[in-house]
Amino acid sequence: MNILMMTNTYLPHVGGVARSVDWFTREFREMGHRVVVVAPEFVSMPVNEKDVVRIPAIQNFNGSDFSVVVPIPGFLRRHLDTFSPDIVHSHHPFLVGSTAVRIASQREIPLVFTYHTNYEQYTHYVPGDSPRMKKFAIQLAKGYCNIADHVVTPSESIEKILRERGVKTPITSIPTGIRVKDFSSGDRSGFRKRFNIPENNFLAGHLGRLAPEKNLEFLARSVREFIKKVPESSFLVVGSGPSEKSIKKIFSEEGLADRLYMAGKLDGQDLVDAYHAMDIFTFASKSETQGMVIAEAMAASLPVIALDAPGIREVVKDGENGRLLYDVSVESFSSAMENIYSLSKKDFDLMKEKSFSTADSLDLSKCVNRLMDLYTNVCRDHGDYKISQVGFWETAMDQLKVEWDLVRNVAEAAASSFKEEKQGK
Repeated sequence: MNILMMTNTYLPHVGGVARSVDWFTREFREMGHRVVVVAPEFVSMPVNEKDVVRIPAIQNFNGSDFSVVVPIPGFLRRHLDTFSPDIVHSHHPFLVGSTAVRIASQREIPLVFTYHTNYEQYTHYVPGDSPRMKKFAIQLAKGYCNIADHVVTPSESIEKILRERGVKTPITSIPTGIRVKDFSSGDRSGFRKRFNIPENNFLAGHLGRLAPEKNLEFLARSVREFIKKVPESSFLVVGSGPSEKSIKKIFSEEGLADRLYMAGKLDGQDLVDAYHAMDIFTFASKSETQGMVIAEAMAASLPVIALDAPGIREVVKDGENGRLLYDVSVESFSSAMENIYSLSKKDFDLMKEKSFSTADSLDLSKCVNRLMDLYTNVCRDHGDYKISQVGFWETAMDQLKVEWDLVRNVAEAAASSFKEEKQGK
């Protein structure tokens, strides 16, 4: 099968969507399918990429680490004419996502959309962020789902949210999954020596993009309270982003800067070693649809402490493989850390075993087979299309309908957000 992946974020960008696209792409290629990825240009992107089409983009949009594509009519046509995709898989409802709709329509092939992100949690990157903008983001994503032939969600709780918001398109929940074997073995002592972390310290950790939507100030304050009570403990943060300064400030305020280790952005075995250097993994984001780093941490046999949220509650089981917290308070979070810290070695090892077992159930190979089955069924149900069987007028009308659907989606999303604000919702 020829699969066209279209995404606004891709390597070397660090984030759940980029990892998901990369992992599924590699797995499909190993299965013998051809996959072409369409993505924006990024600083320090790999050179001589095979079957990756890069679109010119504005770098570091509005202070973020995202790239925003610059639309160029006809830019993709010469690549796609030789590739001849069987299916388009879109990973965003805007920018490259709009192009994905047009390509699917022009070539009369199915469009699958993965709802990776609660987009209303990211409107602070857009000038003029407001409650109205959040409502607009919700409606825009809902409309895009209803344009697609099939929607994929990383978790059942996100599927439920989309249904409640009015999505009528068929939905299938398929986690991204992880390569469990890639995370199951790491150099704990070597990593600690490299960053001068005491070997016997109880090390809480966090890994990910350091951005406001990840609720990192709350996490830093929670971990700080735990560290104040436990002398031989530290906090390791892996990643980079705009929240890095605020994390450092929170620890410096209490004279605990020497108990905070900022490792920066890591990848490959260095990233795996970072997980294994930790004793527990902490996570406070409520904007996720899945939280892939949680599954990665569990593959390294780490108990996880996290706030209850869609996509998280399917993975973290309170008291089994970690702690799932419904009380969003610094005191509750730090107490949960103390609870795990105080476990007997037997109980702590049992929690680690259950963490690994959870990760194993999310192994990428299982998720890839489910997505390929979905592709096969969607292509079969979509039917064969022969361009010679329709006249010019019908083809032109189809394209006008696509453009109208895209424009109408934006207009209806805007109208809905204004209407709800006016009604005081």
